[in-house]
Amino acid sequence: MRTAYYLALIFALTSYCGNAQFFLTQEERDSIYQHGKANHENMMAQLGITEMRPGASGDPTSPNSANYDESIANPCPELPEVLVTNKGKKVKNAKDWWDERRPEIVEDFEREVYGRLPENIPDVTWTVKVEDKEFVRRTPVVVKQLVGHVDNSSYPAINVDINAMLVVPANVEGPVPVLIMFGRPSFPAPAQPSQEDMESLNTSFKELMIKHDPKLKAIFDKYPAYSPITRLPGPNFWEPLPEGDLPSTEQLLNAGWGYVTLEPASIQADNSAGLTHGIIGLVNKGQPRKPDDWGSLRAWAWGAARTLDYLETDPLVDATKVGIEGVSRYGKAALVTLAFEKRFAIGLIGSSGKGGATLHRRIFGEAVENLTGVGESHWMAGNYLKYGAAKASFGSKTGCDLPVDSHELIALCAPRPTFISYGIPEQGDAHWLDQKGSYMATIAAGEVFKLLGAKDLGVSNDYLKEEMPPYNTDMLDGELAWRQHDGGHTDWPNMKYFIPWANTLLNYQKTSR
Repeated sequence: MRTAYYLALIFALTSYCGNAQFFLTQEERDSIYQHGKANHENMMAQLGITEMRPGASGDPTSPNSANYDESIANPCPELPEVLVTNKGKKVKNAKDWWDERRPEIVEDFEREVYGRLPENIPDVTWTVKVEDKEFVRRTPVVVKQLVGHVDNSSYPAINVDINAMLVVPANVEGPVPVLIMFGRPSFPAPAQPSQEDMESLNTSFKELMIKHDPKLKAIFDKYPAYSPITRLPGPNFWEPLPEGDLPSTEQLLNAGWGYVTLEPASIQADNSAGLTHGIIGLVNKGQPRKPDDWGSLRAWAWGAARTLDYLETDPLVDATKVGIEGVSRYGKAALVTLAFEKRFAIGLIGSSGKGGATLHRRIFGEAVENLTGVGESHWMAGNYLKYGAAKASFGSKTGCDLPVDSHELIALCAPRPTFISYGIPEQGDAHWLDQKGSYMATIAAGEVFKLLGAKDLGVSNDYLKEEMPPYNTDMLDGELAWRQHDGGHTDWPNMKYFIPWANTLLNYQKTSR
């Protein structure tokens, strides 16, 4: 019974900030870790792995501290050829790419890195749970709370309801472009009842409280003007704007865009213990994964695609201009989404690190071994564990043995606009993320963008020669873009560059009502 209780906590509580650990007792954390460890050991056994290499430590005094020495960061500097097929054929045109090379790369990523989408994923039925008219600072908006219920008739023990919030400006001629942003949904500024409605609410509330506890009547009689339910202050249209950049969501609304906040943990929990729950557990009927089954990154991407299914039905949204955004682990998910889900028109990939835009082969900051441990392996396919194996029936493998790397993941996004964003370590976007490794991958991916008639960063595609530019350097002239801002672990400072870049490439111009 207690096991069922803890497993329920795994999925229910991870929905806040993607991490239940903040809310749980030590006993509960230990239980979740043990369930995650059991899932990890099950996968090791399936793969014939008996010992894993430990992940790099962020503690510089640790004997296994992360490497930050560039002279040893590239143990296998030659990347897989993105424009050469597995049979050695040079890709010369778009047809070769779409018909031959791209499917090969997709197959390798699905089998070895992110996992495959199962054939029997249940349908999702979307419901607008609440529709509200609100103001976000000075912008009137329409807000829709969306719930996507996944058909669980095949396994009722697991329920999955995708949680999302659509916010669209009401002062713009629509339909409008929309950016799906991985995060925690909330109503931005819930509409408040009128004074008349507030009086009715207070009258009924007082009567209800007195009925529950008659002694409260004396208190209410003592303070006859007191209203237990108060109205929140409305928007102040004359309030001066704050200094600095407005929040990303407000920048989008001011530019005539809508946005969706999509809760990843409502799709799949962000820990290894949750792999027998969520959409992965539902499809597997509560059983452990197989080696090429999808991980959380691919599941979150699937959830974003199902959210796009809904947006295609909403007349307020231009579904041909829907983008995807995320930062950190959700930056990884955003890049995976853009790479695999071809209906997405554009992407803003923030500080995604290893498993995202950074090269797996590089040993700098976070390592492959971090992604193959109990704490992060749920993001990836089970087969990815092979590349962190110290002892196994197949010997030992490292990131150098991967058949693909992140430059090819970025290339899968081509020719759609792809904006790779980072901050600087001095402000909190740590060296751990290996910004240079992401720049190298972006440089190498440019070959495919050019092959398909798009523009890359405008420099050579020699990823070993090209130096990463100073921060705050704009490389925004093509469909493939790079900008390292002077802020921390966020893409907020780059939003004011992303929006005009996106408007140009999507041919969108705001028209006010």
